[in-house]
Amino acid sequence: MATRAERLKRLVRLQQQIKALHETKHATHLSQAAAARQEANEMLEALNAASPMPGLFPDLYNRRIGAAMEREARESDRAQQEASRVATATARTNIVERAYREAFRLEERETAEKEQLETIERKLSAPK
Repeated sequence: MATRAERLKRLVRLQQQIKALHETKHATHLSQAAAARQEANEMLEALNAASPMPGLFPDLYNRRIGAAMEREARESDRAQQEASRVATATARTNIVERAYREAFRLEERETAEKEQLETIERKLSAPK
């Protein structure tokens, strides 16, 4: 059976992977929000430009701009949710890391004490 420190070490690794997953999702949502903002800005510039296309289809441009702005807001909200998940995962990782370090130190201390006791027993039982 694995020791407590070994189990906690595996748990630390898992928590770090979960944290990395949430960080990746957060970055993805931020980049999608930025892309939507850029699309809305480009469409708005095209609508305001002297180009004949936006004049022919103003409703289409307005709908696309509205959809891009909605997508930006939605992705920003999702990024904020992922940021809170990153914070939670970070806190959990820190807690598990502290527990791992404590368990590791405790196991080392127990091992050292056991070795000292064995040394003392050998000295006491040695023939005189």
